[in-house]
Amino acid sequence: MPRETGVCTDVIIRAYRRLGVDLQKLVHEDMRKNFSLYPKQWGLKKPDTNIDHRRVPNLQVFFTRHGKSLPVTQNGADYKPGDIVTWDLSYPKRPLPHIGIVTDKKSADGARYMVVHNIGRGAEVEDTLFEYHITGHYRYEPEIQLP
Repeated sequence: MPRETGVCTDVIIRAYRRLGVDLQKLVHEDMRKNFSLYPKQWGLKKPDTNIDHRRVPNLQVFFTRHGKSLPVTQNGADYKPGDIVTWDLSYPKRPLPHIGIVTDKKSADGARYMVVHNIGRGAEVEDTLFEYHITGHYRYEPEIQLP
């Protein structure tokens, strides 16, 4: 699928695929074994390999279970390259979850790292870390299997 196509979760899945980690498969396997721990707002009775990895709340559960859930702060220095951040774009209205990865590129003022995310225009690197209400901060460092 072209980089311009997809949703915010695809940025995360593609980034880990480039590292040799099949996050789609890992999320599905964890949901299959621990389905009761994952959100039920979609009315599913069992995991769905086609969509589970493309839902921000599912990724939040996975990263909490298999990575590190870090404090949410308003201090840019707390967010390191590779960290995963989730937001609620419509806070305090009805939830609209979003996700991105902190990059190694600094904001124009040098105060924080920028984020790669897809908010409908394809994957973009932007200074949006504190643009929305942050709902999660994760660090996921799986064993990398390089070819």
